[in-house]
Amino acid sequence: MNLRAEPSSFAGRIDALLPQTQCRRCGYADCRAYAEAIATGEADINRCPPGGAETIEALAALTGRPAQPLEAEVGKFMPGTVAFIDEALCIGCTKCIQACPVDAIVGAPKQMHTVIEALCTGCELCVAPCPVDCIYMQPARATTTGVRVPASGQERADFFGACYRSRNGRLSRERTERQARLRREEPTGNVIEQRKAEIAAAVARVRARRAQQLARHQKP
Repeated sequence: MNLRAEPSSFAGRIDALLPQTQCRRCGYADCRAYAEAIATGEADINRCPPGGAETIEALAALTGRPAQPLEAEVGKFMPGTVAFIDEALCIGCTKCIQACPVDAIVGAPKQMHTVIEALCTGCELCVAPCPVDCIYMQPARATTTGVRVPASGQERADFFGACYRSRNGRLSRERTERQARLRREEPTGNVIEQRKAEIAAAVARVRARRAQQLARHQKP
């Protein structure tokens, strides 16, 4: 099989087989980046701890490469874990919210945060940024949030992949809107000159008052 014949479409087929946890344990920025690396021959097919042997076998069947044990340096297979926040210790810094690749954590600045367990991929990316170590990983439980998430398999991977793309789309829109707002608020040349003139006038007034005060003190 020529792995370089159609890297984009082939990478898409590889990406579809990955669990879409976006955990980066493989050494790449996300599942798609790892898939691209496999497609071009840069990476082996045994670097996905969340996928474990099942994913390795699926990748072997697709790529024609031999199935191998999970690469030791990427960690062990750890199925079914999700993040929990000790809400009594949470300081509301939002670092975990920024780290979560699928918007599974909700909360506001300086307010308690919580994990929507049904949406958590178990990536652990929220653990390290927490400055008070109030996030820990535990086996997933049956949830009653009303969020309909496939229990396992390809449907679950597709669901998390859609969540990841949705978050990236939201972040892209927010960046675009922020840049547009900054451009609208950016002062024109006339406004800048006016502000400089106002500051210079204010400085001149302060210096004049100080000169008057100094003159009064120097009078006999």
